[in-house]
Amino acid sequence: MDEKWLKKLIRNCFLHYGHDIETFPLTNSEWYEFCQTIMLEKQKQPNLDLYEIVHDVVYDYLTK
Repeated sequence: MDEKWLKKLIRNCFLHYGHDIETFPLTNSEWYEFCQTIMLEKQKQPNLDLYEIVHDVVYDYLTK
């Protein structure tokens, strides 16, 4: 999976929830963790849409 494309999905999801990545930047380790979590979840549940997984992961991050 292309990491650059995945980061774009994550950034767009943050914007969807009203959070600007430029204002509240993520660290490199946070980006890595997001990507790894999303790819692992996609492997566990291949029938789920990637956009749904990204939204779930970002929502979990924002609500914790």
